[in-house]
Amino acid sequence: MIAHAGAPTVNLPELDVDAQDAPSLMDNPSTGTTLSEGAMRQQRLQSPDAAHLFSKVPGVSLYSAGGISSLPAINGMADDRVATIVDGVRIEPACPNHMNPALSYVSPDMVSTATAIAGITPVSMGGDSLAGTIDVERRDPKFARRGKILFTGWGRGAYHSNGGGWEGAASTTVANDLLSLNYSASYAERGDYHAGGGEGRVRSTLYKTYSHSVTAGLHKGANLFALAFGQTDTPYEGFANQYMDMTNNRSTFVNGKYSGVFDWGQLDVRGYWQRIDHVMDMLGDRGGHSWNTGMPMNDKSRLAGYSVKATIPLGTWNTLRVGSSFDHQGLNDWWPPLAGSMMMGPNTYHNISDGVRDRLGHYIEWEARWTPKFHTLLGFRNDLVMMNTGDVSPYGMMMDVGAAKAFNAQDHRHTDVNFDVTALAHWDATKSFSLEGGYARKTRAPNLFERYAWGRSAMAASMIGWFGDGNGYVGNNNLSPEIANTASLTAEWRDPEGQRWDVKVQPYYTYVQHYVNVNVLSRYSSGFNLLQFANHDAQMYGINALGSYQAWSAPKWGKGVFSTKIDWVRGQDLQTHSGLYHQMPTNGVVAFDETYGNWTGHAEVELVKRKSTVDVLRAEPRTPGYALLNLSAAYNWKYARFELGLDNVFNQHAYLPLGGYSLADYKMTGRLSPLEMMGRSVNASITASF
Repeated sequence: MIAHAGAPTVNLPELDVDAQDAPSLMDNPSTGTTLSEGAMRQQRLQSPDAAHLFSKVPGVSLYSAGGISSLPAINGMADDRVATIVDGVRIEPACPNHMNPALSYVSPDMVSTATAIAGITPVSMGGDSLAGTIDVERRDPKFARRGKILFTGWGRGAYHSNGGGWEGAASTTVANDLLSLNYSASYAERGDYHAGGGEGRVRSTLYKTYSHSVTAGLHKGANLFALAFGQTDTPYEGFANQYMDMTNNRSTFVNGKYSGVFDWGQLDVRGYWQRIDHVMDMLGDRGGHSWNTGMPMNDKSRLAGYSVKATIPLGTWNTLRVGSSFDHQGLNDWWPPLAGSMMMGPNTYHNISDGVRDRLGHYIEWEARWTPKFHTLLGFRNDLVMMNTGDVSPYGMMMDVGAAKAFNAQDHRHTDVNFDVTALAHWDATKSFSLEGGYARKTRAPNLFERYAWGRSAMAASMIGWFGDGNGYVGNNNLSPEIANTASLTAEWRDPEGQRWDVKVQPYYTYVQHYVNVNVLSRYSSGFNLLQFANHDAQMYGINALGSYQAWSAPKWGKGVFSTKIDWVRGQDLQTHSGLYHQMPTNGVVAFDETYGNWTGHAEVELVKRKSTVDVLRAEPRTPGYALLNLSAAYNWKYARFELGLDNVFNQHAYLPLGGYSLADYKMTGRLSPLEMMGRSVNASITASF
């Protein structure tokens, strides 16, 4: 953002924890990627889905869901197994299909920093998860220098030809040196997209969402306090690989933050409250809904919690971090009766009744710099996860009547005592080579639906599940927490004299005890299965690699950079010897970026191998490989930026490897196939600032 002349912004103080100014393992871990502003701009041009910001990050892939609700996966583990944090808050999905994940509540335009940690995750960056961490932060309040007034802002508009999508976002700030007030808003709307190769539209891929937020900031000395209020509305969002669509979702939140620097160190405190009201039914392109048609399903969730983190320098070479956090989730999931329906009535179906999941966590972490070239990180964490739910009731079908009675007769209280350990070491062997490796023990307790979804009828069970596979799911009150043991090594080679080239290779191995997978209970006449969540042992292993090479940098030619990344992962259920669900096949990106004056250009080729290793228990579809070409260019002019992109240049027809089945098309046409990828799309964007 550009301030008015004479009113520059002021930077808040940061804690200096090392007199030698050596990089911290927390600031720049080799196992993590913090996206540059340029990388985020490139992804914003393609999609309004905040999860899409990470689509080119090594080790990260996306479960395809709604247009703004992709579920990130890291090293083959997704959704609840990834600690997804927005402004310091873990937002739990309030939906049996996980249609409203944490990243669906933040527009990519509002994101200031975005970090993905794959491999060894420090305990201070999240517990109750197995894979890495995705951490997204909105912009901190801006302040003017003493005696000045700051008035600044920006606005952006975008268009996508495939599906006729429109986006808009704006933010404005007025501040002096003590107080700051910001208003931000965003909007995105798109119709059903068309598949490549002239295959026609893909049903239930449309969406509409908008959000507003107000942030007040107070800055005095080394202290910052910020309080944000906001609301996100999604009137509709299609889910092509689910039996239902989202027909309304409203999230209202309050988020407070304090950061202060003292003689002893730095203190960061956060507190939050969030209300989520969620409604599912069927959109018009798969039958629609009215007072006596469709299948209404409602969710109401209340989230609240706090986190406290203290960073304490212990002399010149050591840093201690201690923290505490508490997260409360209260959830009601009920399905109102449908007038005149024999199946969906006469009673209200209570799927989760007064469900509660509370998590109390504490950690301690010690970072030591033994020499300027050798650092270590050791952390311990304990999370106490307490869960319970009330009695449930069925519509009236005999199969579910018996299941409800059996469920209500059980004791639903669970207290899981989870322990995490992280040990990490980093060695700068030479100017051109460094090595980072370690071990992590991570633990995750089951979510509310994995333990408490109880319906046995085909209709009820098929409404449960966030996998897009068409199967029905039943919870398991006897599930144990998952325990993952991960070993990872990252080797990096780089140009010793500058930044002309860089290569990074990261192999990893994870063994998971009590992995929450499934057992087959029965088979439907449709060919899909009735599955129950169950604990199995599993393993995942793979390699992430990336590299870059600056081919030239001169006033006459500008700067040209080639880059690439390759991901390979395999997952196996050690009990059934089947592949794990939704493991991304070998894939890579080869890209070229050119900067010349105010011009930038980007060309990339996405390469994805045929998906042949699948989960046979879920009848996961196999998909062919593909190669896509994407192009974009941008021009900066004074206070404006113009961007133009062309995705899937040759309009290739392809299927999404993690897209599951196209169930909306299946219902309307009777043809069952994997979910098709979007075809060619022209993307245009204009950003102006003042």
